[in-house]
Amino acid sequence: MMTAHRYSAPALVRYATDLLGAAGMDRTLAAVVGETLVEGDLLGHDTHGLALLAPYIKQVQDGAMALSGSADVVSDRGASLLWDGRRLPGPWLVRQGLDALVPRARQYGSATLVIRRSHHIACLAAYLLRATEQGLMLLLASSDPAVASVAPFGGRRAVFTPDPIAAGIPTSGSPLLVDISSSIVTNGMSARLQKAGRQFDHDCMLDAQGEPSRDPAVLATDPPGTIMPLGGQEHGHKGFGLALIVEALTGGLAGHGRADPPAGWGATVFMTLYDPSAFAGAEAFERQTDWIADACRGNPPVPGVGAVRMPGDRGMARRAEQLTEGVALHASIRPMLDECSERYGIAFPSSING
Repeated sequence: MMTAHRYSAPALVRYATDLLGAAGMDRTLAAVVGETLVEGDLLGHDTHGLALLAPYIKQVQDGAMALSGSADVVSDRGASLLWDGRRLPGPWLVRQGLDALVPRARQYGSATLVIRRSHHIACLAAYLLRATEQGLMLLLASSDPAVASVAPFGGRRAVFTPDPIAAGIPTSGSPLLVDISSSIVTNGMSARLQKAGRQFDHDCMLDAQGEPSRDPAVLATDPPGTIMPLGGQEHGHKGFGLALIVEALTGGLAGHGRADPPAGWGATVFMTLYDPSAFAGAEAFERQTDWIADACRGNPPVPGVGAVRMPGDRGMARRAEQLTEGVALHASIRPMLDECSERYGIAFPSSING
C-alpha cells in the first residue's frame, strides 16, 4: 500500500487563502475560510475540509457567495441575536458569531446567535475547540433550506438535509467533540462514493420507490431517492425527531427556512455558548464531564473493539499527529483543485514526504 502524501497544514491554509483571494474574496475572509477547511481535514472530517474548496471557488465565480462585508443585525436583545448573513462565507460568519457571543455568554451565562442566509459553514467540528479552549460549551446546528436529500421517517420524498448538530464540551483534559447528523450518512460522503462508482457497506439510502439501497446514485435518479434518517428503517423516528429539532433551532428561530423560496447552496445556523461558571461553576462542570469521560473510556469493550473512545478522541489524536507529521489529504482532493490552481496560477503545495 502506498504511503499517502502529506502536506504542511500552514502551507495548505496559505494555498486556500491565496486561491480564494485570487478569485476575489476579501483576504481577511479568505484566511478564515482557509483555516476552517484545513481544520476539518486535521480532525479527520475530510469530506468537509479542503474537499469543499473547489466548490466554494465555483460559488465565488458564479456570484453565489458574497466576498466582503459583514452580517446585518436583525435583532439584538443581549443574550439573543439574529443576523442576516447576506450570503457571506459561512466560516467567516460562524467565527464572527463566536467572537460576538463570548462576552455575552460571560455576562449572561449563555448567549445565542441565529444566522439566516449564510453560505455553507463547512465542518461543524472545526469550530468547537474555539469554545472549549476558553472553558465554554458550544451547541451548534445547521440546515440548508435550499437542499433536500433526507425523507421523513416513513416517507420517500426528501424534505431535510442531513441537518448536523455539534457540541463542544470542556473537560479538565481532552474536550468532548460531538459532531453528528440526523441522517445515517451525509451528502458529502454520498457524492464522493457516487463519483467513485462505489456503494455503502450497508443500507442507508432509499430508492425512489422507497426500497432500501446501498447505492448513493439513487440520489441522482429521476425521481430521486433519499438518505435514510438516523436509525434507518427500524428506528428512523429518532433521526426524524432530531431533524425537526435542528429545523426549529435554525429555520424556525431565524424566520427563514424551507417555507421560503430556495436561494442557492447555503445555511441557516444556530449557536449557543454556555459559560459553566454562571451555573454550578467550571470546576463542578468538569468534575461531572471528567467522570462521564472516565467511565466511558474505562468501560469494558465489546468483542472486536479495542477500547471505548469518546467523541473527539480520534479527531484530537489525528489533529496532533497531522500538525506534526503533515496532513494526509484524501486522494480525491488535489485533483479537484487542479483546474483552480491552473486558472489562478497558484501551485498546490509540495508534499513534505516525497
